Amino acid sequence: GKCYPAIVLIHGGFHERFNIEWFRFIDEAISKGYVVIFPEYRGSRGYGANHYKNDYGKTDVSDVLFATKYFSRKQFVDPARVGIFGMSRGGMVALLAIEKEPKTYPVAIDVVGLTDFVAYMAYKPEYRRHEVAQEEAFGGKSPNKNLAAYMAVSPINNVEAIQTPLLVLATTGDKIAPIELHSGRLIDVLAAHHKVFESHIYDNAPGGHTFIYGDTWQQRDAYARIFMFLGRYLHP
Repeated sequence: GKCYPAIVLIHGGFHERFNIEWFRFIDEAISKGYVVIFPEYRGSRGYGANHYKNDYGKTDVSDVLFATKYFSRKQFVDPARVGIFGMSRGGMVALLAIEKEPKTYPVAIDVVGLTDFVAYMAYKPEYRRHEVAQEEAFGGKSPNKNLAAYMAVSPINNVEAIQTPLLVLATTGDKIAPIELHSGRLIDVLAAHHKVFESHIYDNAPGGHTFIYGDTWQQRDAYARIFMFLGRYLHP
């Protein structure tokens, strides 16, 4: 008969899924009084060929928003206290979700999120650029031939829509989502639009892009910052 605050937890990766790296965070979240849902949005691997099909910034975002609505209807969830936390591509999805539905989440966390898909396609190896371009949204075309499609799924282009208090965590030395092209620019634009946010940049945290998975003081500090920020708005 009790309602709990909830966390919508979103994985990253081109085609990833729930795995052991998330056990520690979920265990700590539950110990602090949260319930957690982990949407395996379309594009996640392990659920068959149809589910593996991907549409960057569209089906992933719609699936996460639907999962949020589904979870919010559960008797044990307080629908007014549902936060969202994404890492890497999950950070991108979280940002797009709070831009698309500014009133849905009272708090959001972005860790090393991808914010600019045009920039992303500029530094990736050729095989990955080709793989990304084959997604339905991009029609087999690179940004120089289909720029609008890549800009449409780049959260950096719609920061003014954000109304959700946001915590941004990143590290220098990130080779997957370089801070100069992603989190650093996001922080600058959030400040320029006078958004409610906090940020912290680690100095070459061990693990780089996946520092949140490690057993280091940076990982522990990140968890402390995440739960402090969530607690401020979700009151577990």
